[in-house]
Amino acid sequence: MLDANLTAQLKAYLEKLTLPIELLASLDDGAKSAELAELLGEIAALSDKVSYARTDDDARRPSFLIRRVGTDIGVRFAGLPMGHEFTSLVLALLQVGGHPSREAQDVIEQVQGLEGDFHFETYFSLSCQNCPDVVQALNLMAVLNPRIRHTAIDGALFQAEVDERKVMAVPTVFLNGEPFANGRMDMAQIAAKLDSNAHAKAAAKIAGKSAFDVLVVGGGPAGSAAAVYAARKGIRTGVAAERFGGQLHDTLGIENFISVEYTEGPKLAASLEAHVKSNDVDIMGLQKAVALVPAETPGGLVEVKLENGASLKSRTVILSTGARWRRLGVPGEEQYMTKGVAFCPHCDGPLFKGKRVAVVGGGNSGVEAAIDLAGLVAHVTLVEFDAQLRADEVLQRKLRSLPNVTVLTSAQTTEITGDGEKVNGLVYKSRADDSVHHVELEGVFVQIGLVPNTEWLKGTVELSKYGEIVTNARGETNVPGVFAAGDCTTVPYKQIVIAMGEGSKAALSAFDYMIRLPDAEAEAIAA
Repeated sequence: MLDANLTAQLKAYLEKLTLPIELLASLDDGAKSAELAELLGEIAALSDKVSYARTDDDARRPSFLIRRVGTDIGVRFAGLPMGHEFTSLVLALLQVGGHPSREAQDVIEQVQGLEGDFHFETYFSLSCQNCPDVVQALNLMAVLNPRIRHTAIDGALFQAEVDERKVMAVPTVFLNGEPFANGRMDMAQIAAKLDSNAHAKAAAKIAGKSAFDVLVVGGGPAGSAAAVYAARKGIRTGVAAERFGGQLHDTLGIENFISVEYTEGPKLAASLEAHVKSNDVDIMGLQKAVALVPAETPGGLVEVKLENGASLKSRTVILSTGARWRRLGVPGEEQYMTKGVAFCPHCDGPLFKGKRVAVVGGGNSGVEAAIDLAGLVAHVTLVEFDAQLRADEVLQRKLRSLPNVTVLTSAQTTEITGDGEKVNGLVYKSRADDSVHHVELEGVFVQIGLVPNTEWLKGTVELSKYGEIVTNARGETNVPGVFAAGDCTTVPYKQIVIAMGEGSKAALSAFDYMIRLPDAEAEAIAA
């Protein structure tokens, strides 16, 4: 199962174990069970602190429990945690074996203090780049708190169970048998969801903070670059973000980040966060901004109000709130979200194996999604509003070569239909003759671009007709002391490398703005 390179790496990691662990497998006569037995045997052979035994004590097969010997501390995987989940496996081995986590101490203490019995089950797919964050967070929580249990389940391997529970998006988490959450979450977010006093605690903590020189709102590529550049100027810098990394967590392969031939979104997001943390930056996660209050006088403090009721003040603010998937806005879309309506073909595609799906959108992202899905599903119908596809010709040629893809142009999606529990079709109107058609299918992947996260700024900062923050060449908005960068602005070409450049420029502009303030304000900054 493991090649020589992975074997060597894993052996080095297992040397960090401080406590003995055991791998307890539940197997059947299938090929996947044989593969799992081989994998667990190879792992056990790499360390004298790891033992392997077949127990067949779990109904899901193949599955295995990683347990700290002589305790109830452990985590379970149902399936083979390879692909994106191999890192989850390695971390679980280490953490169950006593190796400490690098998670923030306040979050660790919050998890250890949770009261109640929590049994989590997470459905993942091996091609999902967001799933490992959730799996790893819940695994660690199960190690930290003996009243928390977690099983990570490969949805593609347990298709009958997925169908019975109506899981149509990953990661999907159940708590004590009931739906708990969908989508990417880190440990702090999960703990906050379980801790009824989390918002009050966060608000109280923020209330005690003094004013910043630069406050960055948003933690994507633009916000990360802005924070690093500001902190390197030696000024008090803070970042308030809902999730660090932003859209990077929804991006699989990145091949146009100059000097890096290939990387993946979550990996780049982790690198950005580590870089920001290596500087003197106050990072405030799980914070959603809801209002901006301009300074009353030139050089005064700008206020950012947060959803939890707290406020942050700063001499300058850099808005880098990014964008999110644009929605169709048709009947059925909201009702069947995560019940057949999806946005990430890499994450959710495996759940539709052998089924019929539609992709709405004929740009690069839509055509790439259709190509990827065609290798998994029975049939793909691509629906494009325009009279022709807008994707690059090389992608269109590939699409046309696929036998299980139908392309509909001049087609306006008007409704997503369902049976009350899940999607069963899509309705479109032909723009050529106004005829209405219904396509029977089980999934709809929406790929029609992005919308900026700027609704909270209406009436305060000048926005374009598309909702983008209007900036000049220096990243300045129409509000003194307020700058903006990245996909939420009017700067063209929404690319990672461009967002980083714009974030850096906004930080330099903010610093330049502050040093040109009247003497009293400038002296306060220097102090």
